Amino acid sequence: MSFDKITESSSRYHDLEQMTIHDLLTHINEEDQLVPLAVKAAIGQVEKLVEALSDRMLAGGRLFYIGAGTSGRLGVVDASECPPTFGVPYGLVNGIIAGGAQAITQAVEFAEDSTMQGWKDLKDKGINASDTVIGIAASGTTPYVIGALSECRKNGILTGCITNNPGAPIVAEADFPVEVAVGPEFVTGSTRMKSGTAQKLVLNMISTSVMIRLGRVKDNKMVDMKLSNDKLVDRGVRMVLEQLPSLTYEQAKALLIKEGSVRKAVEAVHKK
Repeated sequence: MSFDKITESSSRYHDLEQMTIHDLLTHINEEDQLVPLAVKAAIGQVEKLVEALSDRMLAGGRLFYIGAGTSGRLGVVDASECPPTFGVPYGLVNGIIAGGAQAITQAVEFAEDSTMQGWKDLKDKGINASDTVIGIAASGTTPYVIGALSECRKNGILTGCITNNPGAPIVAEADFPVEVAVGPEFVTGSTRMKSGTAQKLVLNMISTSVMIRLGRVKDNKMVDMKLSNDKLVDRGVRMVLEQLPSLTYEQAKALLIKEGSVRKAVEAVHKK
């Protein structure tokens, strides 16, 4: 069955090699401005996915992103940023990419073409019915991702997807599909551009909203962030001082280092 992919349709621009640098940058920027509007149109779909995902994670389930190429890399990036940003344990949010760790920095030939390898990779992570799997595929036709979601549904695992081709085959395998139609790419078929940007925006929305629902943000602050460098320690100290203004900077820093997080530092003082 053939499927007409918007993501593979011809660019609106021609003779790119003859454009000036200014024109190239201007037209790329003009195309990029279409992305947040396309994401806005999909907010209702994202909302349904986040609601279902939050309920699962509040009950102890994990989140898995699975993808190939750029889509897989974006999932890995979003998953890897959750522990330091929100203080959640490693393994709560996971990114799986076709071809394994090597594929994060290098293309692994034909890794995305297996219909069963994605499911095997999920099983290696101990996937179970309390977890949620979100497949990421700009084309919406990647066998590695579609096969994984299909097996997940057979095993009672909640599924979602992010694709840039509405009505793509992946949509049929997702309980909660997110379809973001950004249109043709500036360079025909280069889905690392607008499609990748759209995926990144949606991933930001999903993980941030879920972490807020899980109680990992207080007011608008990352109160559980890991203090992994001097910049973050300084940020944490300033958060503590906002809530405990009677302390000096050095007192707040000493308290923060002792307790290990902004949340624990403030709670330690309030318990006294």
